[in-house]
Amino acid sequence: MKKIKVIVTGASGRMGTQIAKRIVQDKSFTLFGATESVGHPSIGKDIGQILKTKKTGILITDNIIELFAKADAVIDFTVPKATLEHAKYSAQARIVHVIGTTGFSKSQLRKIDFAAQHATIIKSGNMSLGINLLESIVKIASSKLDSSFDIKINETHHKHKIDAPSGTAIMLGKAAASGKSKKLENIMKINRTNTIGKNIKNKIVMSSFRKGETIGDHEVIFSSNDETIRIQHIAENRGIFANGALQAVKWGMDKGPGLFSMTDVLNI
Repeated sequence: MKKIKVIVTGASGRMGTQIAKRIVQDKSFTLFGATESVGHPSIGKDIGQILKTKKTGILITDNIIELFAKADAVIDFTVPKATLEHAKYSAQARIVHVIGTTGFSKSQLRKIDFAAQHATIIKSGNMSLGINLLESIVKIASSKLDSSFDIKINETHHKHKIDAPSGTAIMLGKAAASGKSKKLENIMKINRTNTIGKNIKNKIVMSSFRKGETIGDHEVIFSSNDETIRIQHIAENRGIFANGALQAVKWGMDKGPGLFSMTDVLNI
């Protein structure tokens, strides 16, 4: 069977290295290219040096145009500005583009929608099976519990993460809001000081914490005066996101242009 040629963007980052390792280990794929931003210190290095393995012959580059034209897919866990640039070239090449980047503005999301007219874009705030199952469970719970239950979402990540709330917290918030037949932006309250105690009725309160090297801890709490329901997901290693991303690539290979999510991939 023909191997799927995959580019990894942000190849020397936390997620990029995990994804590259999985690709090298999986006989269904070939690591076709590894990219980094212009001026990055890893430019010109063999990706094997970054992965602490033998040399692969794949040098990290900032020249993405030629790579995208010849690849089958790209996996992208970078930053919004870079992802938009990548999406433009994915659309031109009409390839699969798996996006795990978070923190997009509304105008940036519209640009991704536009790129999806020509590329097969699979975008998710979290690629893990567990989180996507949790998303479905949260929607069901929210739809079954009445307004006597307050909804809180707590998320904790490593100290280097910039966007808050996390993309996963937003995913879970949208699921909870959908269970109430509402839009998250109309009922979301961000707890920036972790001191909210009043005026949270019929709101979804989100709190973000940054500490150490925590990979990802998300908890959704439904609480009334009589009982509390806690639903939690803890990411033990980044491999779960890499595995999900590769699963998304395989799923997208026989799909046409469009914007999809991991719930489509997992058929949840």
